[in-house]
Amino acid sequence: MNKPINRRNLLKKTAGCAVGLIGFPYIVRSSALGMNGTTSPSNRLTMAQIGCGSQGSGDMNNFLTYKSELQVVAVCDVDGNNANRGKQSVDRAYGTSDCRTYGDYRDLLDKEKIDIVSHAMPDHWHGIVSVACARKGIDIFGQKPLARTIYEGRAICNAVAEYGIIWQTGSWQRSVANFRRAVELVRNGRIGKVSYIEVGLPNGNRQGPAPNSKPKPEALDYEMWLGPAPWHPYQSFSGNGNSVHWDWRWIMDYSGGQLTDWAGHHVDIAHWGMDMDHAGPVVIENASAKYPTQGIYNTPYEYEFDCLYKNGLRMKVANSGRQPHGMGTCWYGEGGRWIHVSRGGLQASDPKILKEQIGPDEIQVYYSQDHFRNFLDCVKSRKETITPAETAHRSISVGLLGEIAMLTGRKLNWDPKNEQFVGDEQANRCLTRSFRSPWHL
Repeated sequence: MNKPINRRNLLKKTAGCAVGLIGFPYIVRSSALGMNGTTSPSNRLTMAQIGCGSQGSGDMNNFLTYKSELQVVAVCDVDGNNANRGKQSVDRAYGTSDCRTYGDYRDLLDKEKIDIVSHAMPDHWHGIVSVACARKGIDIFGQKPLARTIYEGRAICNAVAEYGIIWQTGSWQRSVANFRRAVELVRNGRIGKVSYIEVGLPNGNRQGPAPNSKPKPEALDYEMWLGPAPWHPYQSFSGNGNSVHWDWRWIMDYSGGQLTDWAGHHVDIAHWGMDMDHAGPVVIENASAKYPTQGIYNTPYEYEFDCLYKNGLRMKVANSGRQPHGMGTCWYGEGGRWIHVSRGGLQASDPKILKEQIGPDEIQVYYSQDHFRNFLDCVKSRKETITPAETAHRSISVGLLGEIAMLTGRKLNWDPKNEQFVGDEQANRCLTRSFRSPWHL
């Protein structure tokens, strides 16, 4: 009862002119209702960006197109150069010099009063930072994949539910017309009952640079960059520069390579097309992979595995070179009919399928044409976003399960409800990774 009332706490209790669980109406901010189509500076959402590299700066710049509705007050990056560039972008957008910079997300969360966080960090950081933000009651736009392990993904989902925050995953394909169109055609039976799906993801990198001893860039806090990951002496991950940025994706301590980088996109669409956002396979089998034999990269450059779902549906996930349609998602129905969707377009076994209309009484999936707009609208309305945490968790879990199957080299039986392998304790130990002290969830 003594908790101070501020804009952030008030917004967390707002859902239109909603009634609370104990029957008392919540107060609604004028900005949430969009009064007069404008938002005064005092009613802007306050935002911080954690991770200001290539993906983070792109996300932040998308949010800055809505600067009349939100104020980016701070940026955070373990690389001071990235943080300074982020600050410059923010200050330029608002015509001020007010944006504050941080090198440690904990300092930011302690000192800033913010409504939302956008984060784009190496995968091994997603769980810790996301849970910390959720505990502060901060709504989150979090980049895919949801987490590096199934354990961390579940921790994020639990925190999102416990603290009642709004979560949007950066799986933006759900906000693109051709993916939505493909899903509605499949859901409405235009190719009959689907029995098989192919998911094509990018081919990986065959060879990374050799171990090297380049000097650590002065602006980089390498210990903080490593965080919960195992300690290694600094070295550049890039073959043509001196950086730990971007190419961390090809090292298992930080990511699962193209498999986990993209499963959150195309497996996500496969699940959406089958209305299985909360489902998971019960068997993972026929897993195989080729791993680099030289250099520091150790994620697979070729990979494939089969998934069997409880309803009898089968799905093959593989690098694009092993899939007939290459990148994207292909649903196979009855009578030789299929629909394939990718960032390159939408195809079908018969072009006439793509011209069919979806009637007003048929299935209409969640509509969004702007992933960032959808998040901001949901922050204000308190409605679920188009890619909430639980959906993202089930999507990336498929990639993480496939990774474990490839590493163990055997068929795995999975209990998607309890998120445990059946009768395989060795595989169950792969559901999480040890955190380097003092980091923990």
